[in-house]
Amino acid sequence: MRLILRSLATLCGAVLCSAAALAQSYPAKPIKAIVPFAAGSATDQIGRAFAAKMSETLGQVVVVENKAGVNGMLGADAVAKSAPDGYTILIGTNSTNAALKSLMKKLPYDQDSAFAPLGYLGSVPLIIAVNNDVPAKNLREFVDLAKAKPGNVTFASASTSQLVSSEVLASMAGVQMTNVPYKSGPAAMTDLIGGQVMMFSADFAVTLPQVKGGKIRGLAVTSIKRSAAIPDLPTVNEALGLKDYELIAYFAMFAPAGTPPEIVAKLNQAINAAANSKDLQEKFAPIGFVVEPGSPEALAQRSKAETAKWAKAIRDAKIEPQ
Repeated sequence: MRLILRSLATLCGAVLCSAAALAQSYPAKPIKAIVPFAAGSATDQIGRAFAAKMSETLGQVVVVENKAGVNGMLGADAVAKSAPDGYTILIGTNSTNAALKSLMKKLPYDQDSAFAPLGYLGSVPLIIAVNNDVPAKNLREFVDLAKAKPGNVTFASASTSQLVSSEVLASMAGVQMTNVPYKSGPAAMTDLIGGQVMMFSADFAVTLPQVKGGKIRGLAVTSIKRSAAIPDLPTVNEALGLKDYELIAYFAMFAPAGTPPEIVAKLNQAINAAANSKDLQEKFAPIGFVVEPGSPEALAQRSKAETAKWAKAIRDAKIEPQ
């Protein structure tokens, strides 16, 4: 028995030393960061900026790879099934790590246990915008238009935030609108400008340049407070006399579950260094992006709370799981 215990102790010691050595040498090669949405999306733009800053801290290139599809599920699934060695990470969002659990009948991974939280990046509001030919100068007029023609008003969506923000708006305003799904936000924006759809609720990265360029008409922002990036636009609550409407997009990084805590700590340090970078903050301030550095534990708590929040929003809007 003593011999067995001694052997087990030796084995455990060897494993611990090996894990420590792995973490100490990490990263020894480039890291792949998967963006589960299309190039040009807010997730892509923010993810690439953070990846570049993290590369400076880690001493290794963080290579971004776009793997879009099914509201981010395909990219999230790829990371969930990757080796937990810190060399494949996810640029996650409220879609991949909060809402998908309620939007899909079945996920190919367990959203609650498949990922190791690394760090929160920040959040950005959405703008509810319409094609310039839509005869509505403000959100109240748009709602009245939808009430007059139930189901005839169309809206685009290419992500969970876009779909849920529109459906919750319709539910709270008491109107019926028809969803037109797209594979990417930029493609949806092209059709909004062209008049193929009437309304689009999307993050500032996609909408704000087009609103300021006069190509579409902004009606409201989806946050509780007005955004400094476009202060003239009222909130949905202000425009419609509501109290509880708020749906924002947020971004965070995750690794596969089982990633060693020493590696998680290194990645968290690099994420927070990027978030605290003044030039990164200044770059994204015009699109309403607000950074919020924090610990992996804080992100874990946030993910749990956001999953419950989005489940309620999806349930209240009567969105059927796909």
